[in-house]
Amino acid sequence: MSGARAVDLLSGRPRYRAVCFDVDSTLAAIEGVDWLADRRGPAIAAESHALTTQAMDGRLPIEAVYQRRLARIRPTVAEVALLADAYVGALQPGMDRLLATLMARACAVHLVSGGFRQAILPLARRLGVPDAQVHAVTLAADPADGTLSLLDGAQPLATQAGKPALVRALALPAPAAMVGDGSTDAAVRDHVHTFIAYTGVVHRPAVVAAAHVVAASVAALVPLLLDERVDDPPLTPP
Repeated sequence: MSGARAVDLLSGRPRYRAVCFDVDSTLAAIEGVDWLADRRGPAIAAESHALTTQAMDGRLPIEAVYQRRLARIRPTVAEVALLADAYVGALQPGMDRLLATLMARACAVHLVSGGFRQAILPLARRLGVPDAQVHAVTLAADPADGTLSLLDGAQPLATQAGKPALVRALALPAPAAMVGDGSTDAAVRDHVHTFIAYTGVVHRPAVVAAAHVVAASVAALVPLLLDERVDDPPLTPP
């Protein structure tokens, strides 16, 4: 877990050989795009929050709102760097121990997010998740003003079908689980053994209805991912 802080491990054996985690409103208690929109005044902030809610509740496909929000916010490189710091500061308490335990005991952990890769990578590195296992949307600079308001080529995770397609392509070892709060996470449920709706930040009824099981906190998530009756010594992931 190069780059990760040393943390005390939890007890228990992983119930899954691979676990995918969403980032926004799951690992961290913020929605990155809305955090950026809040720096653009009340009108743009309200528009972004409304679009995010509609997309995450499943009332709009994410591709219907993704570039629209970017075009309105036009985040700068410096602001995306500040967002990276905000993700680290908003990490859900206990998530670092949970991920460290999973990885130390040979469970493959992937971050699968529709958020911005440039902002998520510092959080992933703090958690010890390898860059190659961080799947998010890469932004490109607009030559007109230098803002990171364009997608860097095709970015499947900026679409509703992106997460299921990615999880299929990863060919994760079975059994695998997906943990997330939004409709794009729920879309993965048929491609993993278990979809866990995480409601510790926001509760979305449609996502909860699609879930195999629900965790309302990190404490509730731990026994869903670790069999605390069985403890193994730390292992080096393959």
